[in-house]
Order: sequence, then structure tokens, then C-alpha cells
Amino acid sequence: MSPSPLPYFLGCPSWSENAWRDYLYPADAVTREYLRLYSQVFNAVEGNTTFYARPAPSTVARWAQVMPAHFRFTAKFPRDVSHEGDLRERFEAACDFTRLLAPLGQRVSPYWLQLPAQFGPSRLAELGQFLDEIGVPVAVEVRNQAFFAKGEAERQLNRLLRERGVERICLDPRALFSCTSRDAAVLDAQAKKPKVPPRPAAFSQHPQVRFIGHPVLEANEPFVAPWVEKVASWIEEGRSPYIFLHTSDNRLAAALAQRFHQRLMARLPGLAALPELPRAPEVEQLGLL
Repeated sequence: MSPSPLPYFLGCPSWSENAWRDYLYPADAVTREYLRLYSQVFNAVEGNTTFYARPAPSTVARWAQVMPAHFRFTAKFPRDVSHEGDLRERFEAACDFTRLLAPLGQRVSPYWLQLPAQFGPSRLAELGQFLDEIGVPVAVEVRNQAFFAKGEAERQLNRLLRERGVERICLDPRALFSCTSRDAAVLDAQAKKPKVPPRPAAFSQHPQVRFIGHPVLEANEPFVAPWVEKVASWIEEGRSPYIFLHTSDNRLAAALAQRFHQRLMARLPGLAALPELPRAPEVEQLGLL
């Protein structure tokens, strides 16, 4: 079973959440089956894990066997590429990474380059050279405040990316930061995620959005609604956007993604529903007489 073709890409930060057996995966699902099950429902996933560690070649080969051809895996360049000095000096390491993931073919598209807050306007030439030479589709996430100030630095960044058809990944953490919970997972997420304003961009056919949600699903509605409209408008323009939905501990990330798609179906009549995985029948518990 594979999902009907969708005009956009929808997913979560990962596929390996045990908590999803409560509502997405069959209750008896085992970890090694998660990717196969996930890719029957969603057609994309963030590649967060590759930021922290490169997968073994055998792992990439297993992914290549399981991921459908239409699936997209936005693998992040490892942090030693994006966060440890001049990008031009890390170019060979970046190329080694793309060669490692080459068995996935077009399923890795685009690669994500997440730049640290220290990466500011003075380094734009460095970024331009990296993008010109890397030879694979790339999308870029910036975190330096100068790139959110609506000044010349932001215009230069946007111009650099637009000229190359490289997307500026839009991070929207507003729902997360609206949460006043003292839950450890929420506090950890708020500490790690940058508090930046969303910058929707469409510099190519594939706008990229990361929505960091509130842990209470219903509390996301006012933040999700504008994205439903924006994604619908991109689709109507003939684009194929990517949207990834998170929650603080990602226990309900898949549920939030499902809700997003339901809202988009209401906005775009005729949009196919997401497939539902078969659930094991519940066994009636008989009391002793």
C-alpha cells in the first residue's frame, strides 16, 4: 500500500516515535517496521538525525529498499559541515556526505543546510560559493537575527538564494512559544528552538516550512490556519511545497500533521485523504462469572 500522489510533501521530524503506536502505527509494530509504515501515510520526513551522526552505509541501503520512489528525505548536512568553520573548508566533508546518501537518489531532495546563529551577513559570499559548487539541491535555514530584520542583510540573503533557486527554509515556532507549560519537554524545546519570526518564501517549486507546534493539538489551530491558506495558494500556483510539523516531544507530531492535511482537504476540494494504517482489532475483555 502506498499513499495516493499528493500535490505537496507532508511529514514529521522522524519516523521512529514509539508513542505513535497509540494512534498511528499498529500497537504491535516493531521499530524496524516504522519507516515502512510511516512512508505508507506520509510522503516526506525531515532528516534531523543526520545532523548529529552520519548513518552507516548499510543503514542507507536499508532505507533505499524501504522508501518509495516518490518519498522525500530532507537530510541535514552534519553539524561538522554547517557549524564548524568556513563552509568552503568543509566542502569535501559535505561531498562525502552526499556520496554516502547517493543510493537514495532523488529521494534526498533537497539537502538541508542549517546554519548557526553566528553565521551572519559577512559570510554570504562563502554561502554562495558553497551552493554554486555542491552539485545537489539544497535548502538553507538561517538563524542570525540580521536575516530577520527586513534590512539590507535580509534582502541580500534572499537575493542570493532566489538567484540560485535555493529555498529559504521557513521556521515557524510561534505556537511553541505561545505555550506556558512548565513541562520539561516544552522547556527544552523552547530553549533549543530559535525565537524568530516566520519568513515564508517561494524561490523555487518547493517552498520549505517547519512548523513547531503547541503540545495541545487544539491550541495550534490559530497558528495552523494561515499555513493551510499559504500551502493551498502555493499548490494553486503549481508549486509542490514541503511542510513538516513538530510538537515539543513529537509524541503528537504525526497527529498534528494529519490534522493539517484534514484542514487542507477542506480548503482544496478533491485533495486525497491520507491513508490509514490497519489497526489490530480490539479484543473484548470478558469478566469471570
